[in-house]
Amino acid sequence: MNEENYAQSEVEREKLPPICHTSPTMDLGRGAKQPFPSLSTFISSLNQRRETGGRFSVGTNQCLPGGRHGRELPPICSDVRQKQRISIDTLPPEVKAPFPSEPVIPLRTKTIKEFQEDMERATTSGDWRDVRDFYLTTFDSFLEINAAFKREANAPFNTIEDSGVNSKFLNAVYDALLCTPQDIQKSVLKGIINSLLREWKGPRTKDDLRAYFILVQNPQYSSTSTYVIYAHLLRQIAALSEADHHFLVHWFKKLSPRRFRKLVERFLHFISTRLLPAPPDELPPLTRCSWWIPAATKVLALFNAANSISTPPIMSFTDFYNITLDHIDIMEQYRTWQSHGNSNKFSFCQFPFILSTVVKKAIIQRDSEQQMISMARQSLVNKVSRRQRVDMNLLFLNIKVRRAQLLSDSLDELSRKRADLKKKLKVTFVGEAGLDMGGLTKEWFLLLVRQIFHTDYGMFTYLKDSRCHWFSSWKCDNYSEFQLVGTLMGLAVYNSIALDIHFPPYCYKKLLTPPIVPCDQNTPIGMATATLGDLQQVMPDLAHGLGELLCYEGNVEEDFYLTFQVFQEELGVVRSYNLKPGGDKIPVNKQNRKEYVQLYAGFLLNKSIYKQFAAFYRGFHSVCASDALMLLRPEEVEMLVCGSPELDMSALQRAAQYEGYSKADLTVRCFWDVVLAFPLELQKKLLHFATGSDRVPVGGLADLNFKIAKIDVSTDWLPISHTCFNQICLPPYKSRKELKQKLTIAISNAEGFGLE
Repeated sequence: MNEENYAQSEVEREKLPPICHTSPTMDLGRGAKQPFPSLSTFISSLNQRRETGGRFSVGTNQCLPGGRHGRELPPICSDVRQKQRISIDTLPPEVKAPFPSEPVIPLRTKTIKEFQEDMERATTSGDWRDVRDFYLTTFDSFLEINAAFKREANAPFNTIEDSGVNSKFLNAVYDALLCTPQDIQKSVLKGIINSLLREWKGPRTKDDLRAYFILVQNPQYSSTSTYVIYAHLLRQIAALSEADHHFLVHWFKKLSPRRFRKLVERFLHFISTRLLPAPPDELPPLTRCSWWIPAATKVLALFNAANSISTPPIMSFTDFYNITLDHIDIMEQYRTWQSHGNSNKFSFCQFPFILSTVVKKAIIQRDSEQQMISMARQSLVNKVSRRQRVDMNLLFLNIKVRRAQLLSDSLDELSRKRADLKKKLKVTFVGEAGLDMGGLTKEWFLLLVRQIFHTDYGMFTYLKDSRCHWFSSWKCDNYSEFQLVGTLMGLAVYNSIALDIHFPPYCYKKLLTPPIVPCDQNTPIGMATATLGDLQQVMPDLAHGLGELLCYEGNVEEDFYLTFQVFQEELGVVRSYNLKPGGDKIPVNKQNRKEYVQLYAGFLLNKSIYKQFAAFYRGFHSVCASDALMLLRPEEVEMLVCGSPELDMSALQRAAQYEGYSKADLTVRCFWDVVLAFPLELQKKLLHFATGSDRVPVGGLADLNFKIAKIDVSTDWLPISHTCFNQICLPPYKSRKELKQKLTIAISNAEGFGLE
């Protein structure tokens, strides 16, 4: 078909579906510089429809998830999936017509072996006619795509478990595609354009879903020259119904890990490329295709959903982070989300899986700063309105403690100053001349955490098998101390201090259940669903034993002799608890053992410590209450509380700044030789000596603004630190041995503060 006839025929084709009911018409303008003639024809046909009043439109704002406070991980939009359709009953008689019957898929019999033989023959002889005909026919329509790659042409394959696609053949065809001549590759893209233009005819069939599933795997979309076509494909997939998305999610999770990862990386690259300014001859102006990013993000959410329901996950959740978003104005995105929720105003905060922990920390930090400023301003206004003398200390949460009475003084201060918790924290050690510019605060947290989690204090039990702390199940009349510990942890996050706390990941899952404190005091809090895997994090030996019970092939009732009753030791006294009413009289057998395991895990992780954890939860959220918590996964909350687990001194060396020294000076070279050779324990002591904390901040040591300064004193002096500024001052030591000796003494005796 020549160009003129092709363009003329396009006017008669079915129109592409709108992604949003209220979307304005899009004008692609001149479009991208195209490597093949058919793409310009494609864009031309779209403009013709626009000019003649056709329905084709593309929204500048992607419709996104409904329900602002619903925490769905991963978020999958429900609103946009409901497409507005005109009922046939409302149409006048003259335009009514019966819907066409389901088309019969033609029979295509080419096998992998035959295709590979065609490729080998074409590569050797240079005659690509057979291969060209195959690609031209296969990608000409959704019908032909199913004919080529469906295992049985007219079998339904309408289950989530089986896409019906011959994946080996599909992979072979796609792997070979980029090795074919350019005219064949262009013919494939032209066929995809034809398919996208003609295939929208009412509700999607499973064959249509199969075609989308196949087309999204096309490796040609790695090139920016194909991005216009890729964007329209993603827009159609994003606009599918929720039920259709459900099928695609389950089909996506069946992809091989390598291909799954490659598709995710392609989405992320597409989003990054569209976010950044592009040459005018490479991509259409961003103002004319602002729907590209929402459509791609939504389809990426389907892959995130597929990853989340896979056991184990196909790839780490961190692999879905788009690092480009670390460099945009994320607070504008956050404010948009706060103002519009999960409505039709797009914000990356509606899809938190794509935001890195660094971005989420920045959101929480700036949100905290705004709350601090607001609290300080309110305190000033109250003072002035009463015509009272203004004391600048009222702008801070001032904590004064004695080292000898650190725990009791701290808990008393926090109890008395609950109204000031959202002010900037400032710590003073009584009898010491330290001026808190941040270092004393870090020291206070470090020492306090050591005491609270000491086994002698009894609030938390250290479990050696899992190397973590868990809540003691002992009962008491007052759980206020657990609330104060939660407050302390909230203050650390609020003030961007990393703590040396060893809770299992399940604890942070409980902290986000729910992420926003419910208004109704009777609503259960912290009651996260408990699985055997969650119990494995806390009590691995017990979890292993329960796993053995589930797999036991013998007579469970007679061999184990268990009932729905558990025993727990509390302060030396063994107590019994029924897992369900009358549980002591219900034997565990092969039929009910799964229920027994679920109830047992739920009892240990939730019910037995409910009051303790509820107090802890309320303490944490009394400081950290913020919409930003809805963006976080439990693993990310853990990282905000505890910092990054990686202690990379090489990264610290690369980011270090110097004052009075240069990195080529002998003293500096000796310093890094010594530090990089230190064992982990001494490296952590050095970090504590220089910064006041031995925890690595989110983002790594490179974010510390670490500085090595020269101090012109005798080399008999030990190194000095200014923890408020993450700075070490070194005398001009002349040898590696001397520096190592003096530095080791200094970092091993670093508790207590002089004047900062």
